[in-house]
Amino acid sequence: MLETQNITIFLILLPIVAFLYASVGHGGASGYLALMALFSFAPETMKPTALLLNLFVAGISFYYYYKEGYFNKKLFLSFAIASIPLAFLGGTIEIDASLYKKILAVLLVFAILKMLNVFGKENDSIREVKLWQALLLGGVIGFFSGLIGIGGGIILTPLILLLHWGNMKQAAAVSALFIWVNSAAGLVGQLSSGMYLESSIFVFVAVALIGGVLGGYLGSKKINNQSLRYMLAFVLVMACFKLMFI
Repeated sequence: MLETQNITIFLILLPIVAFLYASVGHGGASGYLALMALFSFAPETMKPTALLLNLFVAGISFYYYYKEGYFNKKLFLSFAIASIPLAFLGGTIEIDASLYKKILAVLLVFAILKMLNVFGKENDSIREVKLWQALLLGGVIGFFSGLIGIGGGIILTPLILLLHWGNMKQAAAVSALFIWVNSAAGLVGQLSSGMYLESSIFVFVAVALIGGVLGGYLGSKKINNQSLRYMLAFVLVMACFKLMFI
């Protein structure tokens, strides 16, 4: 898949990305896709790889946030009802590689803003989400999750915070499971449409889990390492530029 030197660098960066995303309740697909874009992976490899990594890392992250009591089941279900079938539908659709890169570049902007804590401010006043709002937003996010190969947390978390539907920890817990179910549905959709998983992907999973376990555990408690997030944001910006212009 990559030359020996490049794969070594990739495997060093992968658990760092997993750690940072898991610490805020995310699976890391946008980060993995950014890394794979920088290392010139093919889109047909990027999508299932990112979703498979999401399943493991988001699952670990959810476990830790759930243990700490931050999970809001009603809020999760409101978004997931529509997102799951539409994530599957999005996963069955294959789009032009050039268009794929442009859409991914736009979605990475959400990840950059999240890592820079643009959406990091909490509000003491928590509102209840209306069902029609959750169904509409969940469905749209789910569709693009399957289409691009992300879990949707980079979009859902900012929305929960901006619209005051939950605090940071609640948003992280809901987003982690939301990412998991969308990743599973999207991956099934992709595999049913003819995509396949290369054997080397499972090496990536093992490496990413190291960072995911540490990030999920520490993030659910008290970690807030802003310097590393700035570094990741820089990587995402570079990937964005490459996807959009190169």
